[in-house]
Amino acid sequence: MQLPWWWELGDPCAWTGQGRGTRRMSPATTGTFLLTVYTIFSKVHSDRNVYPSAGVLFVHVLEREYFKGEFPPYPKPGEISNDPITFNTNLMGYPDRPGWLRYIQRTPYSDGVLYGSPTAENVGKPTVIEITAYNRRTFETARHNLIINIMSAEDFPLPYQAEFFIKNMNVEEMLASEVLGDFLGAVKNVWQPERLNAINITSALDRGGRVPLPINDMKEGVYVMVGADVPFSSCLREVENPQNQLRCSQEMEPVITCDKKFRTQFYIDWCKISLVDKTKQVSTYQEVIRGEGILPDGGEYKPPSDSLKSRDYYTDFLVTLAVPSAVALVLFLILAYIMCCRREGVIQLVHHSAIQKSTKELRDMSKNREIAWPLSTLPVFHPVTGEIIPPLHTDNYESTNMPLMQTQQNLPHQTQIPQQQTTGKWYS
Repeated sequence: MQLPWWWELGDPCAWTGQGRGTRRMSPATTGTFLLTVYTIFSKVHSDRNVYPSAGVLFVHVLEREYFKGEFPPYPKPGEISNDPITFNTNLMGYPDRPGWLRYIQRTPYSDGVLYGSPTAENVGKPTVIEITAYNRRTFETARHNLIINIMSAEDFPLPYQAEFFIKNMNVEEMLASEVLGDFLGAVKNVWQPERLNAINITSALDRGGRVPLPINDMKEGVYVMVGADVPFSSCLREVENPQNQLRCSQEMEPVITCDKKFRTQFYIDWCKISLVDKTKQVSTYQEVIRGEGILPDGGEYKPPSDSLKSRDYYTDFLVTLAVPSAVALVLFLILAYIMCCRREGVIQLVHHSAIQKSTKELRDMSKNREIAWPLSTLPVFHPVTGEIIPPLHTDNYESTNMPLMQTQQNLPHQTQIPQQQTTGKWYS
């Protein structure tokens, strides 16, 4: 199998593509990245082959600058195109990615990153990942394939593995080659192994962590697992002593002598460090003994034949419509019989007609009856002459329409009160 030319450089992080030269890490951290794969899309081929190792961290960067060439230029000449681009990744023929492969892109204006730790079960099996880029301004798409050829690694897995929880980092920040190289360099200074590899990186949100508040530049936190070929150093085992365990139970920071080697860039929660010694683990695999409680092997599943017998649904259709229709017809006939043939409201209608006739007769009689006249309509004496003034009504006036108070009229014997004019003269 022929490897890419940049793989033979001994430092996969040195190649960045895009014609921007190379980036080299410090000599102290160069050896830690011999098996950590970093790849970036090249503009030469749309489909790219990568060769990660099983059990070693794999990182693949999806650069927006590369996919900008797949979309039309910016409408205004001379302006820099900064279209929002998002990515969708999936295993060819499936809606999602393999279980070991994760993807993250914080914003449409940042690069996407595929990362994960390949498993030994996929060694020798090419994994084709479809990468679809979406231009959120023009709604156009571009698709490329990433062919992952997983190779077997020497001494896999490494016998001594340690997992650190870094509180002041997000997963996309930790995936940067420079940042991860600095962290592995600090671990190498503390551990002093001959071989040190990054095995996996996991966001704290994937472990049940909470989304941090957007204050004081708080980070999500990230778990970084590394493996080495030598036992753990005394500094890493300091967290296991009773004093530090007591401080961790009281939610206090343990006293670690080598913490200052990380503190300049990484804030490690030493209470969450996990040390795994593969050499002391006893295999828990037990051969399955078939017996009571275990179903026998039924062989391969055989789906039903494609030549199914045709079924006549005409009878089912008639039953579905006929039964509800018959019930509705019976209910309609019963209701019609009750309303038309068993009516008890004829006597009530006759009684109502008699009441209405009597009410009309009473109204006609009330118009002709004599009623007591109001005091305001009785004869009164003239205040000057003493003569009796006739009432304001006549005998044939309809009493039902006569108001209680009559409007004043200028009667012949009524005394007129003098009124003052605007000119100051009086007259009667």
